[in-house]
Amino acid sequence: MKTGRIVIITGSPGTGKTAAAAKTARESDFEKSVHMHTDDFYRCLSKGAVPPHLPGSEEQNLVVIEAFLEAAKRYARGGYDVIVDGVVGPWFLAPFLRAAQEGYEVHYIVLRAAKAETLRRAAGRAKLSREENLALVEAMWGQFADLCSYEPHVIDTTGQTLEQTVSQVKSCLKERKNLLG
Repeated sequence: MKTGRIVIITGSPGTGKTAAAAKTARESDFEKSVHMHTDDFYRCLSKGAVPPHLPGSEEQNLVVIEAFLEAAKRYARGGYDVIVDGVVGPWFLAPFLRAAQEGYEVHYIVLRAAKAETLRRAAGRAKLSREENLALVEAMWGQFADLCSYEPHVIDTTGQTLEQTVSQVKSCLKERKNLLG
């Protein structure tokens, strides 16, 4: 029996996932929680790294996904509420589905805002240059625009405050409506 849980908060850049994940971790009902920012795992790549949104990054991205999933599973076994913050599209869910089959409680929550709002938010981010942020949203927004069977996992953050988004995330967790498995 696993005692913690793994909560994936994902979406394209500019949807508010990092702020929502950090606040969700801080306000967790669990005694212990961790905010796992998956970008940190990409920053560990020292040589041969390919920007994760570019063609040719698929094998690298799978290695990174599996690395942070193994870390998340260890935290969960330790009783932590593990809030995973990163770009985890349905194309990366196979390892998480296996974790759910192994008995881990895995939630999948996708944040999505209207494209115009996502671009506006991205333009003001300090992570990359304005042009790089906008190009990244242009490249990735469409990947989360139609999630087929995962559409019920979407929270529309258009026009929402951080508090409203986190309230919806907490509601999804309480209702256990976005479980994988």
